[in-house]
Amino acid sequence: MRMFYKICVALLIVGGVNWGLVGLFSFNLVGWLFGGSASTISRIIFTLVGLAALGAIPGLLGLGDGSGESTQS
Repeated sequence: MRMFYKICVALLIVGGVNWGLVGLFSFNLVGWLFGGSASTISRIIFTLVGLAALGAIPGLLGLGDGSGESTQS
């Protein structure tokens, strides 16, 4: 699970930077890099970022720390 959380965090950083650029400069970096925000690859990246956000919820709520080890004895 530790690798899963690392991937989630990496995707959340990509999404956060992209949304920051959209908010500050009206510039969609993912769309620009991959041929527009409606292109298939851009939509896949946006979907992965959304899934990463859902996957990170347990860590945010303290239900999992990403270590892959059980905290119960």
